[in-house]
Amino acid sequence: MRLFGIKLPMMTSLIIWAIIWELIGQFELSILLPPLSDIIVRMVEVIPTATFMKAAWITAKCFLVGTGLAIAAGIPLGILMGRSVLADRMLLPWVNMFLSAPLTALVPILMTLFGFGVKTIILTTMLFAIWIIVLDARAGVMNITPSLVEMAQSFGANRWQSFTKIYIWAALPEILAGIRLGCIRSVKGVIIGQLLVSIVGFGRLFELYSSNFLMEHMWALLLFLFFFAFLIAEGLGMIERKFEYYAAARN
Repeated sequence: MRLFGIKLPMMTSLIIWAIIWELIGQFELSILLPPLSDIIVRMVEVIPTATFMKAAWITAKCFLVGTGLAIAAGIPLGILMGRSVLADRMLLPWVNMFLSAPLTALVPILMTLFGFGVKTIILTTMLFAIWIIVLDARAGVMNITPSLVEMAQSFGANRWQSFTKIYIWAALPEILAGIRLGCIRSVKGVIIGQLLVSIVGFGRLFELYSSNFLMEHMWALLLFLFFFAFLIAEGLGMIERKFEYYAAARN
C-alpha cells in the first residue's frame, strides 16, 4: 500500500479503520457501535468464561466435522469430474447452481429431513463448503498434462495408484485453494446453522446478546469469528504457497 509515494505497512488500512471506529464509538453516535477499545476489553473478559468455552467447543465440533465431510466428498468428486467428460456434464450444472444459490434457503428443507439437531448443523456446514472444493479439485485435474497420466498407465498403474500418485499431487495447488475457500465458507455455514436450526454454540450467544442489546458482547463475538476465519485463511494460504511448485511440475 502506497500513500503519496510512501510505502505503508499492510496493516495500515486496518489501523485507520480501527481509529475511525474508536472515534465514532467515543462520540456515541449510535448505540449499535460502541468504542473498539471497549469491545476489545469485553472480548478479553468473555473468552475465558465457561459459557464461551462451551459454545466454542460445540461450534468447533460442528465446523470440523462438516468441513471434514466436505473435503472427503468434494475432492474425489472434483477429480471424477475432471477425469470423466460424462460425469462433468452431468454434475457441473448442479455444482454451479448450488455454489451460486442462496444456500440459507435450503436450511429449512434440511431441518424437515434431518430434524433440529447437530446433524443438520453439520450438513449445513458441509453444504456451504463442498461446492468450491469440488470446482477447484476439478480445475486442478483438468490442468494436468496428459503425458503424466499416460506415463503412469504405461508403467501399469491401476486407477487407485493413478488417483493417489498422479491426480492428488498434480492437482494439489488447486485442491488446497479449494480447501482454504471451503473452510472460510464453513465458518459462515456453521453460524447460520446454529442460528436457524438449533440455537446452540455461538448461535446461542448471538441470540442472547442481541435480545439483551449487549452490543459490546456481540461485537466481541463477531471480531473473534472474523479473527478465527482470518487465521484459517492465512494458515492454509501459507501451506498452499509451499506446494505451488507442483503446479510447475505438471506442465
